[in-house]
Amino acid sequence: MRIGPAAPGFDDWTGLLSLILNSFAYMEGRIAPSSSALRLTPVALAERARDEHLYLATRNDTMLACAFFAEQPGALYIGKLAVAPTAQRRGLGAGLIAAAGTLARSRNLPRLRLETRIELTENHAAFARLGFSRVAEKAHPGFDRPTSITMEKPLW
Repeated sequence: MRIGPAAPGFDDWTGLLSLILNSFAYMEGRIAPSSSALRLTPVALAERARDEHLYLATRNDTMLACAFFAEQPGALYIGKLAVAPTAQRRGLGAGLIAAAGTLARSRNLPRLRLETRIELTENHAAFARLGFSRVAEKAHPGFDRPTSITMEKPLW
């Protein structure tokens, strides 16, 4: 198992999109509005990887999990954390979170940040077990109720 930055020259954007969509499929019908993952394209992922840090968990050249890490003022933002349904509960998400912590420390960023949908309480609990706590709520445009929560994990 390897967890780390995507290899130089990585170009399997269609495979990465498939991983994300398969990983996020369980949300369909549970969250409103629908996940922004549904609007992703291979080109959009390649563009995102130019601006953010793409990390992968692989085994024998098979992508099992991914996350994008974006540097923000005072935090490293973790986005599109996705673990293939067949690879869940094997510590890959925790491994990516640990890699994010290592990257954040190397950039002198004191915390990790992520957002998760309000309806996905099992995700709230999983991130809490990894040291995250709720710091804010927000509503997507057109909604008069919170639709997502922001969670942060201090690193020092």
